[in-house]
Parts: sequence; structure tokens; C-alpha cells
Amino acid sequence: MHHLTYLSVLLACLVLTAPLEIVFKARVYGRWRRAAAAILPVAAVFVLWDYLATAAGWWWFDEQYVTGVFIGILPLEELMFFLVVPICALLTFETVRRLRPAWADGAAADLEARR
Repeated sequence: MHHLTYLSVLLACLVLTAPLEIVFKARVYGRWRRAAAAILPVAAVFVLWDYLATAAGWWWFDEQYVTGVFIGILPLEELMFFLVVPICALLTFETVRRLRPAWADGAAADLEARR
């Protein structure tokens, strides 16, 4: 069962943040093009970094905790990580922004004051 550990953590993150889209209308999945534009360029850089570090032997994955499905030298779960975690972060951010608009306004005012 340990081989499902990494995958289980990723799925738990998605399941636990899914209500933010539905209940609080975070609109991350509804605006998937916007989310993709924010996530994919950064994910590409980190996947390349991961690939190079793994190829050099500086980073590795304990095969006991991954499913064994690899794309090249990276496990599927690692590639999913760079999509799942940012999606969960965006869901959380958009929910907080929706529930606490003054916080977002305050942050914008702080940035403006610093200029």
C-alpha cells in the first residue's frame, strides 16, 4: 500500500480543496485558461529542474512510495505535484480573496504606498 502514498497525498489535497470551488465559488476550475496560464510556465521550469537534478543523481524518488508509473525518469506523481499543489493554492487564495476582499484591497493599497 505504501506505493500509493504520494498519489494519496495529492488526491487528498484536491479533495479537500474542491469544496472551495463549489461552496465558495473560487472560480479556479471555471477559469481554467487563466489558471493554466499561471501554472504551466512555472511548472515547466520546475519539471526541467527536477529532471536535471534527478538525471544528475542529486534528487531521487523512493520507489516504495510511488506507483511505479514513470514518464522518462520522473514518477507520474511528481509531475502531478506541479499541477495539483498550485491548483490547491489558487483555490485557497481565490477563496480568501472572495471572503475577505478588504485583505486584497489592503494588500493593493500597501503595494501602492510603497511605490
